[in-house]
Amino acid sequence: MDSCAKVSRRTLLVGLGLGGFATAARAADWPQWRGPQRNGISPETGLLKEWPEGGPRLLWHARDIGFGYSTPAVVGGRLYVLSNQGAENEFVQARMVKEGKQAWATRLGKVGNPDQQPAYPGSRSTPTVDGARLYALGSDGDLVCLETASGKERWRKSLRQDFGGQPGVWAYSESPLIDGNVLVCTPGGAQATLVALDKRTGKTLWKSAVPGGDQAAYASPIVLEAGGLRQYVQFLQKGVVGVDANTGKFLWRYDRTAQNSPANIATPVAHNGYVYTASGRGGGGLVRLKVTGTSVEAEPVYYTTRLPTSIGGSVLVGDYLYGTTSGGLMCVGFTSGEVKWQERGIGAGSLCYAEGRLYVHGENGQVALVEATPEAYREKGRFTPPDPPERGRSQAWAYPVVANGRLYIRELGSLWCYDVRGR
Repeated sequence: MDSCAKVSRRTLLVGLGLGGFATAARAADWPQWRGPQRNGISPETGLLKEWPEGGPRLLWHARDIGFGYSTPAVVGGRLYVLSNQGAENEFVQARMVKEGKQAWATRLGKVGNPDQQPAYPGSRSTPTVDGARLYALGSDGDLVCLETASGKERWRKSLRQDFGGQPGVWAYSESPLIDGNVLVCTPGGAQATLVALDKRTGKTLWKSAVPGGDQAAYASPIVLEAGGLRQYVQFLQKGVVGVDANTGKFLWRYDRTAQNSPANIATPVAHNGYVYTASGRGGGGLVRLKVTGTSVEAEPVYYTTRLPTSIGGSVLVGDYLYGTTSGGLMCVGFTSGEVKWQERGIGAGSLCYAEGRLYVHGENGQVALVEATPEAYREKGRFTPPDPPERGRSQAWAYPVVANGRLYIRELGSLWCYDVRGR
Protein backbone atom coordinates (compact mmCIF):
# COMPACT_ATOMS: atom_id res chain seq x y z
CA MET A 1 0.00 0.00 0.00
CA ASP A 2 1.48 3.38 -0.99
CA SER A 3 1.65 6.34 1.39
CA CYS A 4 -1.23 8.16 -0.33
CA ALA A 5 -3.49 5.15 0.18
CA LYS A 6 -2.51 5.03 3.88
CA VAL A 7 -3.37 8.72 4.22
CA SER A 8 -6.70 8.10 2.49
CA ARG A 9 -7.72 5.33 4.91
CA ARG A 10 -6.44 7.16 7.99
CA THR A 11 -8.11 10.47 7.22
CA LEU A 12 -11.36 8.76 6.27
CA LEU A 13 -11.44 7.02 9.65
CA VAL A 14 -10.73 10.31 11.39
CA GLY A 15 -13.52 11.97 9.43
CA LEU A 16 -16.02 9.26 10.32
CA GLY A 17 -15.01 8.98 13.95
CA LEU A 18 -14.39 12.58 14.93
CA GLY A 19 -16.64 14.56 12.59
CA GLY A 20 -13.66 15.96 10.65
CA PHE A 21 -13.47 16.57 6.91
CA ALA A 22 -14.33 13.64 4.65
CA THR A 23 -11.95 12.48 1.94
CA ALA A 24 -14.59 10.95 -0.31
CA ALA A 25 -17.00 13.36 -1.97
CA ARG A 26 -20.62 13.18 -0.82
CA ALA A 27 -23.73 14.03 -2.83
CA ALA A 28 -23.86 17.57 -1.42
CA ASP A 29 -20.13 18.28 -1.92
CA TRP A 30 -18.72 20.41 -4.72
CA PRO A 31 -15.37 18.66 -5.34
CA GLN A 32 -14.30 20.33 -8.57
CA TRP A 33 -14.94 22.99 -11.20
CA ARG A 34 -18.70 23.32 -11.82
CA GLY A 35 -19.63 20.68 -9.28
CA PRO A 36 -19.87 16.89 -8.96
CA GLN A 37 -20.55 16.24 -12.66
CA ARG A 38 -18.69 19.30 -13.98
CA ASN A 39 -21.93 20.73 -15.38
CA GLY A 40 -22.84 23.45 -12.88
CA ILE A 41 -25.54 21.33 -11.23
CA SER A 42 -25.81 20.32 -7.58
CA PRO A 43 -28.02 17.36 -6.58
CA GLU A 44 -28.58 18.94 -3.16
CA THR A 45 -32.10 19.32 -1.73
CA GLY A 46 -33.66 21.00 1.27
CA LEU A 47 -32.59 24.51 0.25
CA LEU A 48 -34.37 27.84 0.56
CA LYS A 49 -36.94 28.33 -2.19
CA GLU A 50 -36.93 32.08 -1.71
CA TRP A 51 -34.53 34.45 0.00
CA PRO A 52 -35.57 36.99 2.64
CA GLU A 53 -35.06 40.68 1.97
CA GLY A 54 -31.34 41.36 2.07
CA GLY A 55 -30.48 37.79 1.15
CA PRO A 56 -29.76 34.61 3.11
CA ARG A 57 -27.92 34.64 6.44
CA LEU A 58 -24.22 35.48 6.19
CA LEU A 59 -22.18 32.94 8.17
CA TRP A 60 -18.72 34.43 7.62
CA HIS A 61 -16.70 36.71 5.38
CA ALA A 62 -12.99 35.95 4.84
CA ARG A 63 -10.95 38.97 3.77
CA ASP A 64 -7.55 37.29 3.99
CA ILE A 65 -7.77 34.66 1.27
CA GLY A 66 -5.51 36.46 -1.19
CA PHE A 67 -6.21 37.78 -4.67
CA GLY A 68 -7.70 35.92 -7.62
CA TYR A 69 -10.71 34.70 -9.57
CA SER A 70 -10.74 31.04 -8.48
CA THR A 71 -13.86 29.44 -7.02
CA PRO A 72 -13.62 26.94 -4.16
CA ALA A 73 -13.98 23.19 -4.20
CA VAL A 74 -15.85 21.99 -1.12
CA VAL A 75 -15.60 18.50 0.39
CA GLY A 76 -16.89 17.72 3.87
CA GLY A 77 -15.61 20.19 6.44
CA ARG A 78 -13.02 21.86 4.20
CA LEU A 79 -12.91 24.07 1.14
CA TYR A 80 -9.94 24.44 -1.20
CA VAL A 81 -9.19 27.51 -3.30
CA LEU A 82 -6.37 29.11 -5.29
CA SER A 83 -5.13 32.63 -4.57
CA ASN A 84 -2.07 34.78 -5.07
CA GLN A 85 -0.13 37.41 -3.18
CA GLY A 86 1.59 39.62 -5.71
CA ALA A 87 3.08 38.14 -8.88
CA GLU A 88 5.58 35.75 -7.24
CA ASN A 89 3.37 33.69 -4.94
CA GLU A 90 0.39 31.77 -6.26
CA PHE A 91 -0.86 29.13 -3.84
CA VAL A 92 -3.63 26.67 -3.02
CA GLN A 93 -5.09 26.72 0.45
CA ALA A 94 -7.46 24.66 2.59
CA ARG A 95 -9.93 26.40 4.89
CA MET A 96 -12.40 25.17 7.45
CA VAL A 97 -15.98 25.40 6.23
CA LYS A 98 -17.27 26.19 9.72
CA GLU A 99 -15.62 29.60 10.11
CA GLY A 100 -13.33 30.11 7.10
CA LYS A 101 -10.09 29.68 9.06
CA GLN A 102 -7.06 28.53 7.05
CA ALA A 103 -5.86 24.95 7.67
CA TRP A 104 -2.84 24.94 5.32
CA ALA A 105 -1.40 26.66 2.23
CA THR A 106 1.02 25.34 -0.41
CA ARG A 107 2.81 27.45 -3.00
CA LEU A 108 2.28 26.54 -6.66
CA GLY A 109 4.60 29.04 -8.35
CA LYS A 110 4.40 32.52 -9.79
CA VAL A 111 1.50 34.21 -11.56
CA GLY A 112 1.46 33.50 -15.29
CA ASN A 113 1.82 36.22 -17.92
CA PRO A 114 1.79 39.13 -15.46
CA ASP A 115 2.26 41.67 -18.28
CA GLN A 116 -0.94 40.61 -20.08
CA GLN A 117 -3.00 43.30 -21.80
CA PRO A 118 -5.63 44.13 -20.73
CA ALA A 119 -4.08 43.21 -17.38
CA TYR A 120 -6.01 40.85 -15.08
CA PRO A 121 -3.16 38.77 -13.62
CA GLY A 122 -4.01 36.38 -10.80
CA SER A 123 -5.05 32.87 -9.84
CA ARG A 124 -7.87 31.42 -11.92
CA SER A 125 -8.21 27.64 -11.68
CA THR A 126 -10.46 25.67 -9.32
CA PRO A 127 -8.73 22.73 -7.59
CA THR A 128 -10.03 19.20 -8.12
CA VAL A 129 -10.45 17.08 -4.98
CA ASP A 130 -10.27 13.31 -5.47
CA GLY A 131 -10.27 11.35 -2.23
CA ALA A 132 -7.06 12.00 -0.28
CA ARG A 133 -5.52 13.94 -3.15
CA LEU A 134 -6.03 17.39 -4.61
CA TYR A 135 -4.95 18.56 -8.07
CA ALA A 136 -4.32 22.21 -8.81
CA LEU A 137 -3.08 24.15 -11.83
CA GLY A 138 -1.42 27.52 -11.31
CA SER A 139 -1.79 30.28 -13.88
CA ASP A 140 1.85 29.82 -14.97
CA GLY A 141 1.28 26.14 -15.75
CA ASP A 142 2.42 24.61 -12.45
CA LEU A 143 0.41 21.40 -12.04
CA VAL A 144 0.64 19.76 -8.62
CA CYS A 145 -0.81 16.82 -6.71
CA LEU A 146 -1.19 17.47 -2.98
CA GLU A 147 -2.46 15.58 0.05
CA THR A 148 -5.78 17.07 1.13
CA ALA A 149 -4.99 16.42 4.79
CA SER A 150 -1.78 18.43 4.96
CA GLY A 151 -1.09 20.13 1.62
CA LYS A 152 2.06 18.01 1.20
CA GLU A 153 3.21 17.77 -2.41
CA ARG A 154 3.13 14.32 -4.03
CA TRP A 155 4.22 15.21 -7.58
CA ARG A 156 4.59 18.22 -9.86
CA LYS A 157 4.66 19.04 -13.57
CA SER A 158 5.13 22.22 -15.59
CA LEU A 159 2.87 22.55 -18.63
CA ARG A 160 5.36 24.98 -20.16
CA GLN A 161 8.61 23.09 -19.52
CA ASP A 162 7.48 19.46 -19.62
CA PHE A 163 5.12 19.72 -22.60
CA GLY A 164 6.12 22.86 -24.52
CA GLY A 165 2.83 24.41 -23.46
CA GLN A 166 1.46 27.58 -25.02
CA PRO A 167 -1.17 29.40 -22.96
CA GLY A 168 -3.18 32.33 -24.21
CA VAL A 169 -2.60 35.98 -23.33
CA TRP A 170 -4.31 35.64 -19.93
CA ALA A 171 -2.29 32.58 -18.84
CA TYR A 172 -3.58 29.17 -17.76
CA SER A 173 -7.13 29.11 -16.40
CA GLU A 174 -8.47 25.57 -16.78
CA SER A 175 -9.33 23.28 -13.89
CA PRO A 176 -7.85 19.74 -14.07
CA LEU A 177 -10.20 16.91 -15.06
CA ILE A 178 -9.98 13.59 -13.19
CA ASP A 179 -11.48 10.61 -15.02
CA GLY A 180 -10.84 7.38 -13.14
CA ASN A 181 -7.05 7.13 -12.77
CA VAL A 182 -6.46 9.71 -15.51
CA LEU A 183 -5.81 13.44 -15.18
CA VAL A 184 -6.52 15.49 -18.31
CA CYS A 185 -5.24 19.01 -18.89
CA THR A 186 -4.39 21.37 -21.75
CA PRO A 187 -0.80 22.59 -22.18
CA GLY A 188 -1.63 23.93 -25.65
CA GLY A 189 0.74 24.14 -28.61
CA ALA A 190 1.93 21.73 -31.28
CA GLN A 191 3.60 19.07 -29.12
CA ALA A 192 0.91 18.30 -26.57
CA THR A 193 -2.26 20.31 -27.06
CA LEU A 194 -3.94 18.02 -24.53
CA VAL A 195 -2.29 15.44 -22.28
CA ALA A 196 -3.39 12.55 -20.09
CA LEU A 197 -1.38 11.74 -16.96
CA ASP A 198 -1.54 8.99 -14.38
CA LYS A 199 -3.14 10.85 -11.48
CA ARG A 200 -1.17 8.79 -8.95
CA THR A 201 2.33 9.47 -10.29
CA GLY A 202 2.09 12.23 -12.89
CA LYS A 203 3.43 9.84 -15.57
CA THR A 204 2.45 10.80 -19.12
CA LEU A 205 -0.06 8.36 -20.63
CA TRP A 206 -0.53 10.12 -23.97
CA LYS A 207 -0.06 13.45 -25.71
CA SER A 208 -2.57 14.72 -28.23
CA ALA A 209 -1.12 17.02 -30.88
CA VAL A 210 -4.29 18.62 -32.23
CA PRO A 211 -3.91 19.70 -35.89
CA GLY A 212 -3.07 23.39 -36.00
CA GLY A 213 -1.38 23.31 -32.61
CA ASP A 214 -3.98 25.47 -30.87
CA GLN A 215 -3.01 27.56 -27.89
CA ALA A 216 -4.74 26.66 -24.65
CA ALA A 217 -7.73 28.90 -24.09
CA TYR A 218 -9.49 29.43 -20.73
CA ALA A 219 -12.19 26.73 -20.63
CA SER A 220 -11.96 23.40 -18.82
CA PRO A 221 -12.25 19.95 -20.44
CA ILE A 222 -15.19 17.61 -20.00
CA VAL A 223 -15.68 13.89 -20.62
CA LEU A 224 -18.57 12.48 -22.67
CA GLU A 225 -19.65 9.35 -24.50
CA ALA A 226 -21.29 9.42 -27.93
CA GLY A 227 -21.98 6.39 -30.07
CA GLY A 228 -20.10 4.22 -27.57
CA LEU A 229 -16.94 6.30 -27.97
CA ARG A 230 -15.52 7.93 -24.84
CA GLN A 231 -13.83 11.27 -25.49
CA TYR A 232 -12.54 14.45 -23.91
CA VAL A 233 -13.91 17.73 -25.22
CA GLN A 234 -12.10 21.04 -24.81
CA PHE A 235 -12.63 24.60 -26.08
CA LEU A 236 -9.27 25.76 -27.45
CA GLN A 237 -8.22 29.11 -28.86
CA LYS A 238 -9.28 28.24 -32.42
CA GLY A 239 -12.32 26.11 -31.64
CA VAL A 240 -13.79 23.20 -29.71
CA VAL A 241 -12.22 19.75 -30.23
CA GLY A 242 -12.80 16.15 -29.21
CA VAL A 243 -10.08 13.52 -28.68
CA ASP A 244 -10.27 9.80 -27.93
CA ALA A 245 -10.15 9.26 -24.16
CA ASN A 246 -8.04 6.10 -24.45
CA THR A 247 -5.40 7.28 -26.91
CA GLY A 248 -5.66 11.04 -27.34
CA LYS A 249 -6.40 10.58 -31.06
CA PHE A 250 -7.88 13.71 -32.58
CA LEU A 251 -11.53 13.11 -33.54
CA TRP A 252 -13.29 16.33 -34.50
CA ARG A 253 -13.42 20.11 -34.21
CA TYR A 254 -15.91 22.97 -34.59
CA ASP A 255 -14.52 26.47 -35.01
CA ARG A 256 -17.42 28.83 -35.60
CA THR A 257 -18.06 29.83 -31.97
CA ALA A 258 -14.37 30.78 -31.67
CA GLN A 259 -14.30 33.10 -34.68
CA ASN A 260 -13.31 36.68 -33.80
CA SER A 261 -13.02 35.65 -30.14
CA PRO A 262 -9.91 36.69 -28.19
CA ALA A 263 -10.89 34.54 -25.19
CA ASN A 264 -12.81 31.25 -25.17
CA ILE A 265 -13.73 30.86 -21.52
CA ALA A 266 -17.03 29.03 -20.96
CA THR A 267 -16.79 25.26 -20.48
CA PRO A 268 -18.73 23.26 -23.12
CA VAL A 269 -22.15 21.86 -22.20
CA ALA A 270 -22.83 18.33 -23.47
CA HIS A 271 -25.80 15.96 -23.41
CA ASN A 272 -26.83 12.93 -25.49
CA GLY A 273 -24.23 13.53 -28.17
CA TYR A 274 -24.86 17.29 -28.45
CA VAL A 275 -22.23 19.88 -27.50
CA TYR A 276 -22.91 23.59 -26.92
CA THR A 277 -20.12 26.17 -26.92
CA ALA A 278 -20.15 29.95 -26.84
CA SER A 279 -17.93 33.01 -26.65
CA GLY A 280 -18.72 36.69 -26.28
CA ARG A 281 -17.68 37.66 -29.79
CA GLY A 282 -17.99 34.28 -31.48
CA GLY A 283 -21.65 33.57 -30.63
CA GLY A 284 -23.27 30.36 -29.44
CA GLY A 285 -23.69 27.11 -31.35
CA LEU A 286 -24.73 23.48 -30.98
CA VAL A 287 -23.26 20.48 -32.81
CA ARG A 288 -24.44 16.87 -32.93
CA LEU A 289 -21.71 14.24 -32.85
CA LYS A 290 -22.24 11.55 -35.49
CA VAL A 291 -20.07 8.54 -34.64
CA THR A 292 -19.20 5.88 -37.20
CA GLY A 293 -16.81 3.35 -35.71
CA THR A 294 -13.91 5.46 -34.48
CA SER A 295 -14.71 8.42 -36.74
CA VAL A 296 -16.68 11.42 -35.49
CA GLU A 297 -18.33 14.24 -37.41
CA ALA A 298 -19.51 17.40 -35.67
CA GLU A 299 -22.72 18.27 -37.48
CA PRO A 300 -23.88 21.88 -36.90
CA VAL A 301 -27.41 22.15 -35.50
CA TYR A 302 -27.74 25.89 -34.92
CA TYR A 303 -25.60 28.99 -34.51
CA THR A 304 -26.43 32.59 -33.60
CA THR A 305 -24.93 35.49 -31.71
CA ARG A 306 -28.20 35.87 -29.75
CA LEU A 307 -27.66 33.04 -27.27
CA PRO A 308 -26.00 32.75 -23.83
CA THR A 309 -22.40 33.80 -24.48
CA SER A 310 -21.13 35.33 -21.22
CA ILE A 311 -17.97 34.02 -19.59
CA GLY A 312 -20.13 32.83 -16.68
CA GLY A 313 -21.13 29.73 -18.63
CA SER A 314 -24.46 27.93 -19.01
CA VAL A 315 -26.31 25.08 -17.29
CA LEU A 316 -28.64 22.53 -18.85
CA VAL A 317 -31.75 21.75 -16.80
CA GLY A 318 -34.02 19.23 -18.48
CA ASP A 319 -34.47 20.34 -22.08
CA TYR A 320 -33.49 23.95 -21.46
CA LEU A 321 -30.23 25.86 -21.38
CA TYR A 322 -29.83 28.81 -18.99
CA GLY A 323 -27.08 31.40 -19.28
CA THR A 324 -26.49 35.11 -19.61
CA THR A 325 -25.46 37.76 -22.11
CA SER A 326 -24.91 41.47 -21.64
CA GLY A 327 -28.70 41.68 -21.87
CA GLY A 328 -29.30 39.41 -18.88
CA LEU A 329 -30.43 35.85 -18.16
CA MET A 330 -31.86 33.66 -20.94
CA CYS A 331 -33.75 30.38 -21.24
CA VAL A 332 -33.18 28.53 -24.53
CA GLY A 333 -34.33 25.19 -25.93
CA PHE A 334 -31.15 23.13 -25.91
CA THR A 335 -31.61 21.21 -29.15
CA SER A 336 -33.64 23.87 -30.97
CA GLY A 337 -31.94 27.14 -29.99
CA GLU A 338 -35.39 28.69 -29.49
CA VAL A 339 -35.34 31.53 -26.96
CA LYS A 340 -38.11 31.01 -24.40
CA TRP A 341 -37.44 34.20 -22.45
CA GLN A 342 -34.81 36.81 -21.64
CA GLU A 343 -34.76 39.21 -18.69
CA ARG A 344 -32.26 41.84 -17.63
CA GLY A 345 -32.24 40.70 -13.98
CA ILE A 346 -28.76 41.48 -12.61
CA GLY A 347 -27.17 41.43 -16.04
CA ALA A 348 -24.31 39.24 -17.23
CA GLY A 349 -22.99 36.78 -14.70
CA SER A 350 -21.99 33.23 -13.79
CA LEU A 351 -24.40 30.63 -12.51
CA CYS A 352 -25.06 27.21 -11.05
CA TYR A 353 -28.23 25.21 -10.33
CA ALA A 354 -29.71 23.37 -7.35
CA GLU A 355 -33.22 22.14 -6.53
CA GLY A 356 -35.20 24.10 -9.11
CA ARG A 357 -33.27 27.32 -8.68
CA LEU A 358 -30.50 29.17 -10.51
CA TYR A 359 -27.87 30.93 -8.41
CA VAL A 360 -26.56 33.86 -10.44
CA HIS A 361 -23.47 35.88 -9.49
CA GLY A 362 -23.58 39.06 -11.54
CA GLU A 363 -20.47 40.70 -12.93
CA ASN A 364 -21.70 43.78 -11.03
CA GLY A 365 -21.35 41.88 -7.73
CA GLN A 366 -25.04 41.24 -7.09
CA VAL A 367 -26.37 37.72 -6.42
CA ALA A 368 -29.82 36.52 -7.48
CA LEU A 369 -31.98 33.42 -6.99
CA VAL A 370 -34.12 32.62 -10.05
CA GLU A 371 -36.60 29.82 -10.66
CA ALA A 372 -35.39 27.48 -13.42
CA THR A 373 -38.48 27.26 -15.61
CA PRO A 374 -39.09 27.86 -19.33
CA GLU A 375 -42.37 29.58 -18.52
CA ALA A 376 -41.02 32.98 -17.46
CA TYR A 377 -38.32 34.80 -15.49
CA ARG A 378 -39.20 34.48 -11.80
CA GLU A 379 -36.74 36.01 -9.38
CA LYS A 380 -36.84 34.68 -5.82
CA GLY A 381 -34.38 36.98 -4.10
CA ARG A 382 -31.45 39.31 -4.61
CA PHE A 383 -28.64 40.80 -2.50
CA THR A 384 -25.19 42.35 -2.68
CA PRO A 385 -22.43 40.91 -0.45
CA PRO A 386 -21.24 43.48 2.12
CA ASP A 387 -17.87 45.27 1.94
CA PRO A 388 -16.90 44.21 -1.58
CA PRO A 389 -13.27 44.67 -2.66
CA GLU A 390 -12.13 47.36 -5.03
CA ARG A 391 -12.37 45.76 -8.49
CA GLY A 392 -10.46 48.29 -10.55
CA ARG A 393 -10.87 47.33 -14.21
CA SER A 394 -11.98 43.77 -13.45
CA GLN A 395 -15.47 42.55 -12.60
CA ALA A 396 -17.02 39.96 -10.31
CA TRP A 397 -16.19 36.97 -12.54
CA ALA A 398 -15.93 34.09 -10.03
CA TYR A 399 -18.63 31.40 -10.28
CA PRO A 400 -20.99 30.71 -7.34
CA VAL A 401 -20.80 27.40 -5.47
CA VAL A 402 -23.59 25.58 -3.58
CA ALA A 403 -22.43 22.82 -1.21
CA ASN A 404 -23.83 21.26 1.96
CA GLY A 405 -26.46 23.94 2.51
CA ARG A 406 -24.06 26.82 1.93
CA LEU A 407 -23.56 29.33 -0.85
CA TYR A 408 -20.01 30.56 -1.51
CA ILE A 409 -19.29 33.79 -3.36
CA ARG A 410 -15.71 34.75 -4.28
CA GLU A 411 -14.62 38.16 -5.47
CA LEU A 412 -10.89 38.95 -5.75
CA GLY A 413 -9.62 39.00 -2.13
CA SER A 414 -12.92 38.12 -0.43
CA LEU A 415 -14.94 34.97 0.15
CA TRP A 416 -18.46 35.03 1.61
CA CYS A 417 -20.29 32.02 3.01
CA TYR A 418 -24.13 32.07 3.29
CA ASP A 419 -26.61 29.66 4.88
CA VAL A 420 -29.12 28.64 2.20
CA ARG A 421 -30.66 25.67 3.96
CA GLY A 422 -34.47 25.52 4.08
CA ARG A 423 -36.03 26.21 7.42
